[in-house]
Amino acid sequence: MSGSRDKAADASSVHWPARPRYLGWIESGVALALFACALVTVLTTLGILIVLGAQSIAFFQTAGISPLAFLFGNSLKPDAKPPLFGILPLIWGTGMVAVGSSLVALPIGLLSAIYLSEYAPRQARSILKPMLELLAGVPTIVYGYLALLLVTPALRRMLEPMGLRVETFNALAACVVVGIMIIPLVSSLSEDVLSSVPRGLREAAYGLGATKFEVSTRVVLPAALSGVLASFILAISRAVGETMAVVLAAGMRPQITLNPLTSIETMTTYIVQVVSGEASYGTPKYLSLFAVGLSLFAATMVLNIISGLVLRRFREAYQ
Repeated sequence: MSGSRDKAADASSVHWPARPRYLGWIESGVALALFACALVTVLTTLGILIVLGAQSIAFFQTAGISPLAFLFGNSLKPDAKPPLFGILPLIWGTGMVAVGSSLVALPIGLLSAIYLSEYAPRQARSILKPMLELLAGVPTIVYGYLALLLVTPALRRMLEPMGLRVETFNALAACVVVGIMIIPLVSSLSEDVLSSVPRGLREAAYGLGATKFEVSTRVVLPAALSGVLASFILAISRAVGETMAVVLAAGMRPQITLNPLTSIETMTTYIVQVVSGEASYGTPKYLSLFAVGLSLFAATMVLNIISGLVLRRFREAYQ
């Protein structure tokens, strides 16, 4: 005991060198730089909201239309006399592409994530996952040409013998290519979440006699449900904001239809159409793209908020 007290006394009597003052300045500088980087993202978002909001108010004042009539009007004819600005057909087209692409991407992405996480050998996983994620690096306009040159002709060969007419620009082709495009987002995020489930849960299930399929679907998947649902919502928001692939695949016909073999128009397509047209600055047609952009921004923001709520609601914490 006396030896321990002597060692403690010796340790307390050691005089550590004073910390240089410049280290404190460096730490403060690093903290300030990190805060500035975080502030940039916040200010960028605020700037987008301010610009879109101000121009949208100018649009409603210039066009003499209420926000409710703008959102729920079913006729979009900005070149008519008088012009009509009802974006319900755009909202319908955007929702059709989002839902259709989700029906393609969510099952394939989730099943591929389960395979990579639970079934694939290490070597196969090291090859398949980078190849799958490579789809995310393909330019979106390439997917649009893929729809025109491959998907639409394939749909015609399959459906026209049954008496179904497939237009050159159609919603179904857009749903297929956008679904393929967002598969890596679903698969990669879901696979990361599934792989993070503790090994002990799997071993406990195997100890009770469960098969690999039962472990994957009844133990691992429920444990990772929050992350999987969040990946679904993020993928849907990505589909909502897709532009060039939808422009080339779905066309530019604003209409409300249940037929996916006809042309439709989305909110992003309308923005491209107005920007690439001859709309004069300050006219209602020109200002309408800001109102459509604000509506699109609000839709994606709501989806991101829902994603965060899902993560907090169904998050599983493991020690």
